[in-house]
Amino acid sequence: MAKQDLIELEGVVSEVLPSAMFRVTLDNGHAVLATIGGKMRRFRIRVLEGDRVKVEVSPYDLGRGRITFRHKD
Repeated sequence: MAKQDLIELEGVVSEVLPSAMFRVTLDNGHAVLATIGGKMRRFRIRVLEGDRVKVEVSPYDLGRGRITFRHKD
């Protein structure tokens, strides 16, 4: 599987954890442990609790993901 085979889901950051990790509650009710993607880290985009985000999840491990976009509310 390649990078194009990632599953994109949306959710809300429910908890901020150490080491730039976040607990994201998805729209379908599942919780995912996510980290910030490289471009967001490079441009220092801040993610706080309560932010609506887009998460890429690998089909191999549905419990972990990468935050790729923070929606402006």
